[in-house]
Amino acid sequence: MAWRRIGRVFAPPAPGADPALASHAALPVAHPLGGDLVRVFYSGRDAANRSAIGSLVLRVGEAPRLEEAPPRPVLTPGGLGAFDDAGCGMGCVVPGPDGDRLYYMGWNVGGSVPWRNAIGVAVGDAQTGRFERLSAGPVMDRDITDPYSLSYPWVLRLAADDWRLWYGTHQSWGAAKADMSHAIRAARSTDGITWRREAEICIPPEGEEIATVRPSVVRDGDGFAMWFAARTESGPYGIGRATSADGLAWRRHPGGITAEPDGWEAGAVTYPGVFDLLGRRWLLFNGAGYGATGFGLAVWEG
Repeated sequence: MAWRRIGRVFAPPAPGADPALASHAALPVAHPLGGDLVRVFYSGRDAANRSAIGSLVLRVGEAPRLEEAPPRPVLTPGGLGAFDDAGCGMGCVVPGPDGDRLYYMGWNVGGSVPWRNAIGVAVGDAQTGRFERLSAGPVMDRDITDPYSLSYPWVLRLAADDWRLWYGTHQSWGAAKADMSHAIRAARSTDGITWRREAEICIPPEGEEIATVRPSVVRDGDGFAMWFAARTESGPYGIGRATSADGLAWRRHPGGITAEPDGWEAGAVTYPGVFDLLGRRWLLFNGAGYGATGFGLAVWEG
């Protein structure tokens, strides 16, 4: 089983885009609107390289078509000194008891290290793409389990009081890029706001990898399937696949996707966003430049 590329479906900026979305379209994630339409949320950047969250409406299929690209961002950086004052990175959208919830990572510029991230929530309506922050502070930040940085939240609500989260955690910093270690951890919650983190790492780097990032998780039979991005010190990102019966213990499998050397991917594939629609499984993904060249679409075939 493998992904079949359909091609690039969006290259930023959108016509008439707000200055907050002047470049990039990273971390794409789809929310079904009905039929073959989805609203895709993504992270764009302004001239100062600060990220904001934008959205567009895409018609999914063998010949995908951009239907609408609202110029205004969905969420912009927070106030001075807030956990997200340097930018907002797209995570996922989940229906909740108070409206749709948009989980995202907030960026701060670091001092001794390049950055630090925490996880925030906005509440609103995914159909219209309108959201407001739940609070000025994050719902998950550094603590004794995650001492350095948290990122890339992906949430599933399995029942009213059974929320699952997979997210990125920085395990160490070092003087060289090779010293960096970034992995994927799980957490559980009864309300999607207060989380209990699991001690064990779900998807650690393997072999020469220095980072596993951006988990994208879907229900798969009685268990779960995850696609994630991984990279080595010298190599670009590629997309891997893993499965789990309980969402905690994961096993890697073939079924990721490697980059094409030319064209808009330019030798890298990263930031998977997997979703099911019209009886098929689809993948949104970025190429080189962390979303600078936009995002593409692939379909799962077996």
